Amino acid sequence: MKILVVGSGAREDAICKALLKNNDNVVFCAPGNDGMKLSGIKTIAIDEDDFDHLANFVKTNNVDYTVVGPEEPLVNGIVDFFKQRKLKIFGPTKKGARIEGSKSFTKKLMADANIPTAKYQEFTELDKATAYLQTQVDFPTVIKADGLAAGKGVYIVADQEKAIEKVTELLKGHKFNTRKVVIEEFLMGEEFSLMAFVDHKRFYPMPIAQDYKKIFEGDKGPNTGGMGAVCPVKNISPEIVQTAIDTVIKPFVREMYDQGIKYTGVVYAGLILTESGIKVIEFNARFGDPETEVVLPRLQSDLSEMFWLMLNHKKISQIDWSDTGLNLGVFAVSKGYPEKPVYGSLGAKEVFKNCPLPINYAAVRKEDHQLYSNGGRLYLMQTKAETLVEAQKIIYEQLDQMDQTNIFYRRDIGKNSI
Repeated sequence: MKILVVGSGAREDAICKALLKNNDNVVFCAPGNDGMKLSGIKTIAIDEDDFDHLANFVKTNNVDYTVVGPEEPLVNGIVDFFKQRKLKIFGPTKKGARIEGSKSFTKKLMADANIPTAKYQEFTELDKATAYLQTQVDFPTVIKADGLAAGKGVYIVADQEKAIEKVTELLKGHKFNTRKVVIEEFLMGEEFSLMAFVDHKRFYPMPIAQDYKKIFEGDKGPNTGGMGAVCPVKNISPEIVQTAIDTVIKPFVREMYDQGIKYTGVVYAGLILTESGIKVIEFNARFGDPETEVVLPRLQSDLSEMFWLMLNHKKISQIDWSDTGLNLGVFAVSKGYPEKPVYGSLGAKEVFKNCPLPINYAAVRKEDHQLYSNGGRLYLMQTKAETLVEAQKIIYEQLDQMDQTNIFYRRDIGKNSI
């Protein structure tokens, strides 16, 4: 099959590589990145929000179907655009993508489906948000930008002063183009990510993963798009996973369908195991990043065939996943990320091509015989081993051999799965 993957990050790299496990597939990535070319992925210089040119490429090249990686084109309606032109595309419509595009919309869906989540209030006016915060005594609290914020629009604030500062930044300064904020209770517990393939009323859960969003070791510092991930999560039992499937994924998929959202794509549930049980932190309308980079390497079934069956609304009879060892992925990011990433050389491209561990590339560009940083999160290095300690030893020994001039990475990814 000919398949187009839309996006340019490590997640899209991982999707492409999973699709290329079937040697009969031809896979394109638009726009992709220069690092992907090192592993033979065919990149196409079309922006992910240029729907016209993407659709024309699909028609001209007889592409069988398209898979959308990032949230922005989904929220902007790429699936609707392709469907109007009778082109097969895997991802939710604009209506379905609201589960990520609007936190308040998703909170209402969860309430309708009786899915447990944090208590919350919504505000569009700064004075009302400030007045509410001035009445609060329970801190820390969580402040979320209602729209898309590339994983950076969630703040855990320690006191009233910091909370007012953040809502002012969002509602007055309109950081991330924010027009609404959600203020919710802070939940304590063990976080994990549960993704599922969804085809209308059918859903197929993936193995759970755990990502590490804070920039520094020990989960300190500001949130990032994700500094690494591990799959599976050793300290979350199979019984807890099944409870999450039964009490979160199943009712959420059913509620969407009952409300007229015929969702075909991936649903991502960010969950937390609290003293009072599982609660939802967030829902996303696509594969998680960096979770995808450690989940998809465990898939033994043909991903391209799975997509094809779901696009034609046919049941997948069986999905096989590896049940041995664990997959660990660590992101190398630009120094100064997430606020002010530096730009510079990452080393010779031959070093990357000859690396013995798999690499998923993100914000990198090639110039002469070097790779250079082209954003915040640069590349994710991954490995599979029988134990976390073994995986960490393998991956950090290799990362330490890479050019350290302009990169930074956490050295404790996977720490919760010992």
